[in-house]
Amino acid sequence: MYFLSLEFYLFLGLFVCLYYSFPLSRRWYVLLAGSVFLYLRMATEAFWMVGLSILFSYLMGVWIFKQRSRKKKESRAREILLCSVIVVALPLLLVKHGNPNGSFIVPLGISFYTLQMVSYLVDIYQGKIRRLPEFFPYMLYVLFFPQIVQGPIPRYEQLGEQLLEGHRFSERGFAKAVPLILWGFFLKLMIADKAAVVVNSVFDNYKNYGGCYILVAGILYSIQLYTDFMACVCIAQGAAGLFGISLVDNFKQPYFAVSIKDFWRRWHLSLSSWLRDYIYIPLGGNRKGTFQKYRNLLLVFLVSGLWHGVGLQYLVWGLLHGGYQIVGEWTTPLRNHIYERLRLPKENLLRVTVQRIGTFFWVMLAWILFRAESLEAGIHMILSMFQIYNPWVLFNDSLFSLGLAWKEWVVLCVAIFTLLQVSRWQQRECIRDWVLRQHIVFRWSLYIGTAIVIMVFGSYGFGFNAQDFIYGGF
Repeated sequence: MYFLSLEFYLFLGLFVCLYYSFPLSRRWYVLLAGSVFLYLRMATEAFWMVGLSILFSYLMGVWIFKQRSRKKKESRAREILLCSVIVVALPLLLVKHGNPNGSFIVPLGISFYTLQMVSYLVDIYQGKIRRLPEFFPYMLYVLFFPQIVQGPIPRYEQLGEQLLEGHRFSERGFAKAVPLILWGFFLKLMIADKAAVVVNSVFDNYKNYGGCYILVAGILYSIQLYTDFMACVCIAQGAAGLFGISLVDNFKQPYFAVSIKDFWRRWHLSLSSWLRDYIYIPLGGNRKGTFQKYRNLLLVFLVSGLWHGVGLQYLVWGLLHGGYQIVGEWTTPLRNHIYERLRLPKENLLRVTVQRIGTFFWVMLAWILFRAESLEAGIHMILSMFQIYNPWVLFNDSLFSLGLAWKEWVVLCVAIFTLLQVSRWQQRECIRDWVLRQHIVFRWSLYIGTAIVIMVFGSYGFGFNAQDFIYGGF
């Protein structure tokens, strides 16, 4: 059962009806039952491991809270925190880098719920959580079904109380949640899965391609990864919204970034803020001089690479982004001087466009390493992109040999253009708020029309099998 299956939406509809039929103070029971049921449905054999992790982290949280409340025991609380974080993170480290044997069962969503547990324990130690939840409400916080598989990664103070307080049914609430689900389907079926056909053709046979083939595949993979991940988050937010619950945003038009630093203020926000708050700042952040700041920055991106996967290419990808930011800071005075000599002020359209294209290019190069089957393969692809000159493949029929017919290329390009325009509009105002201001007939006609367009032009049809969400593999 996953976000693109009919089974999931039958499940979702049933539990929405049950949720609003219960008394307000008991509605969180439905969420807990639904979350446990869904997890058991998708990963029955791993549930005991998740349950033990939840129980252990909860008991350690209680212990830390009691020790932390006694001033003379603060050092003891720190020791308990350190030990509990190591134990909580150990299964994730074994899955990612311990090379467990074939009998080792990987719990669903382990990369995401592990970070939730760690943030919960640290927040208790830091005094951010002043009142501890009971065990079952904490269990719901960890297992809440819309976000357990691929995030976003919530903090307890962001989600905990929302889950328990009970929410009344509202047509406007539904009307604000439904477009998120539709937008997720649009991103997944009309962009990500179509782009994946070309991306897979080139990356899986990279030795047969070079030059502009790699450039096109790199651009499309950058778009695929973004739309695939954002699709999952949008559907998660929409599903949660049907219960009146808000999940944090995970993206803020990242490919509109004007620098790598700006990119990480916009990309995977819940992970970026987690790395900042629980690794970068505890290491000292930028408070102890330039050298320490750069060291901490590289360590943070090294951890990000380790979190994403096993393989040298992930480590290099992380370190590359850290290096990008260091070089970007070094060269900022020079670049600003050049722009001033060219009389291009900060908000000048040409300057902003050049910065966005440059940022996207460097991010794309890193994504090629990220997607490649190995670091060697990624380097080979990047070098061949510069060494082989074949721009004519962009204008003849060569791209049609990569798996998409010309009609599918048209749909893909129109869908990407639509994403661009919607992203530009979203910078000015929340589109869903604008839709809510329209008449109810227009509102629901728009939703139904969008669903029909997705079903007609999306990646459906004979033999259709939706691609797995990419970040589910992390």
